[in-house]
Amino acid sequence: MREIHTNTITKTVKELCIKANLELREDVVLTLEKSLHNESHPRAKQILQILLENAQIAKEKKLPICQDTGIAIVFVEMGQEVMVVGDDLTEAINQGIRLGYEEGFCRKSVVSDPILRENTKDNTPGIIHYNIVPGNKLKITVMPKGFGCENKSCLKMMRPTVTVSEIKEVIIEAVKEAGPDACPPFILGIGLGGTMDKAAQLAKEALILPIDKPSPQEHIARLEQELLAELNNLNIGPAGLGGKTTVLGVNILTYPTHIAGLPVAININCHALRSAAEYL
Repeated sequence: MREIHTNTITKTVKELCIKANLELREDVVLTLEKSLHNESHPRAKQILQILLENAQIAKEKKLPICQDTGIAIVFVEMGQEVMVVGDDLTEAINQGIRLGYEEGFCRKSVVSDPILRENTKDNTPGIIHYNIVPGNKLKITVMPKGFGCENKSCLKMMRPTVTVSEIKEVIIEAVKEAGPDACPPFILGIGLGGTMDKAAQLAKEALILPIDKPSPQEHIARLEQELLAELNNLNIGPAGLGGKTTVLGVNILTYPTHIAGLPVAININCHALRSAAEYL
């Protein structure tokens, strides 16, 4: 068994919180540049240029890309040959979030109770997903998720007899409903299958995948491309002001499901899709 101390995990989470909030992912930057080149709407081109300049300034000046530095979503892939030693693992991750949001001058947006709404003042606790995988490494991915776009995410429990066209209609309607409120252009994470909770988790996990790489499943890759084309014909455009760049990418993850249903989860992310990962 390989031992990893929780002090190392705390330090890693801290650094990933800062990096994710200050540096826009390379795949997102490259897609924005490609969209700028292909966009024909003058106002849309101007907005895309501003988004790219904002990302560059944030990286150079070490400033948050967006004032909403989100709630910290943490994905932990733990090799089954890894033994975590030291303190409680979950507390070590939350301590990393505390330190990262303090040192990175990131806005603290978490409230301790959904009804009483008192701010925890350190952006904890994070939303932590654990997954046991083969091997002796531990991978940590931090994704700060702002709530302008999270609020427009949705889940639909569909009949098992629905067609692909009907699934697409649900996704397209979700993007129409989001409109300018979720800061387009969007990146969509979509979860198909499993149960209600599994589909929602798949949709979130889909957002940490590269947006410029299609699904390895041929029929899912085809669905991703069809959705991307149809969504960009909605003319919502950057900031909701028109243009053919409404969505930068569509990532779909699937899971086996029950014979009686088909959960469809749609997690919308704004243009500032932020995540950072590291192996220990």
